[in-house]
Amino acid sequence: MAARAVIALVSVADVVATELADHLERRGHDVRQARQPWEAESLLAGGGIDVVVVGDSLSQAEGRDLLRRYGGQGEGGRDGPDFILICRPSDLVDKVLALELGAADVVESPLNVRELAARVGGLLSRRGRGTQELIVLENATVDLRSAIVMHRSGTEEQLSPGQVALLRLFLASPRKVLTRDDIIAAAPAENADAFDRSIDSRIVRLRRKLDTETITTIRGAGYRFDPPRQFTD
Repeated sequence: MAARAVIALVSVADVVATELADHLERRGHDVRQARQPWEAESLLAGGGIDVVVVGDSLSQAEGRDLLRRYGGQGEGGRDGPDFILICRPSDLVDKVLALELGAADVVESPLNVRELAARVGGLLSRRGRGTQELIVLENATVDLRSAIVMHRSGTEEQLSPGQVALLRLFLASPRKVLTRDDIIAAAPAENADAFDRSIDSRIVRLRRKLDTETITTIRGAGYRFDPPRQFTD
């Protein structure tokens, strides 16, 4: 089994760090925290970190110094972690400087913790450390491994095993029209009386739970998943 991805939270406000760590740990990641600059130095110098989230309780200069020394091609030419810096809305110059220094992302406070967790997941996927199990739709982010739908409103819903199987089928066949027979064969319903018309009800319930328009009914043919831009980038 591959080692878990490691995320460091550096000087992130306690109220944010607690919720963010909970989200990330439930998704199978190893979260380590450093509240003081000297703790961050010790943590990052040891290596093995995939993503660093730097909170705005650390000065922007100190955050950029950590980024310069440990991010990307850090000191000694070694590959460093990806950095996400949290900044205040008024810190436009600091935001530009951080991006120019190679920050993977800069987010403004106050922030949505679920969105931040999704951004971390995206960086891990690009590093080959994710499992491509985090799907960003128009109004929600879906964690397939945990079978959780995280709505932008902040609410969460659980997907049933049948809904996960159905969504995986659509994800595996983007822009392809799937017939009812295709769906019954690859993602059977969770009970024995899965007649033809029950497919319609399953699609409607899945669309409603995901709050998405990406699953289209093709009259007389079947259903098609048209992935949003984020999914194809």
